[in-house]
Amino acid sequence: MRWHGKACHDHAYLGRSSALLLSLLAAVLLCLVPGSGTASAHGSVVNPASRNYGCWQRWGSDFQNPAMATQDPMCWQAWQDNPNAMWNWNGLYRNGSAGNFQAVIPDGQLCSGGRTEAGRYRSLDTPGPWKTTDVGGTFTVQLYDQASHGADYFLVYVTRQGYDPTTQPLKWSDLQLVARTGKYAPSQNYSIPVTTSGYTGRHVVYTIWQASHMDQTYFLCSDVNFG
Repeated sequence: MRWHGKACHDHAYLGRSSALLLSLLAAVLLCLVPGSGTASAHGSVVNPASRNYGCWQRWGSDFQNPAMATQDPMCWQAWQDNPNAMWNWNGLYRNGSAGNFQAVIPDGQLCSGGRTEAGRYRSLDTPGPWKTTDVGGTFTVQLYDQASHGADYFLVYVTRQGYDPTTQPLKWSDLQLVARTGKYAPSQNYSIPVTTSGYTGRHVVYTIWQASHMDQTYFLCSDVNFG
C-alpha cells in the first residue's frame, strides 16, 4: 500500500482528529486479519463498478489524498463515516435471507444490504453524485468472485425512469427487473448480459448475487449513465 507523499506533508490533513487516524489504523489492521471478510474473501460487481468497489479502485492506494473530498465527494463521505466500506468492498453480504430480501432489507437501505451495524456500509445508502459508468441499452454486468463461491442465480435491476439517485434513497419499488440468470459454476469471473430499453440518464443498477456455497446473498449498487 503506497502513501501519497503530498498528503503525508499536508499539515491541514495531518491535523485531523485522532479518532480518524485510529480508524485508519484499525481498517489497515483488519485487512491483514485472515477470515475477517476483507478483500481476500468474497466479491463484488467490478463493471459497472459497485459503489464501494469503485471507491476502493480509485482511492484504495491513495486514501490519504485530501483531493478525494472534492474529486469524489461520495467516496469521501463514505470514508469519513467508516473506512471499512472501502476496505471491505467485497464483504457486503447477508446470510440466511432465504430469498425473502424485501423482508430483511428495509427501503432506504438497499445499497448497504441492510448492513448498517456500526455504520460499516450505511454510507452507501446516501443519495448523491456517485461516480457513474456509461452504459448503453445492452451491457454486461461483470462480477469478481475471489473465493469462487459460484452462484445459484443473479438478479439484475435498473431503477425506474424518473428516479433520481442524487436526491432519493433507493426503495424496492424503484427497481425494475431486467435480468435473471440460472446457476453459475464456481469461478472467479462471471458475466451477466443485460438488455434494456427506454432508460436514459443516471440510474442505479442493483445486482443480487445468491452464492451457491451457502445461503449467502450479496447486494450491490452500481451507478450508471445511460447514453
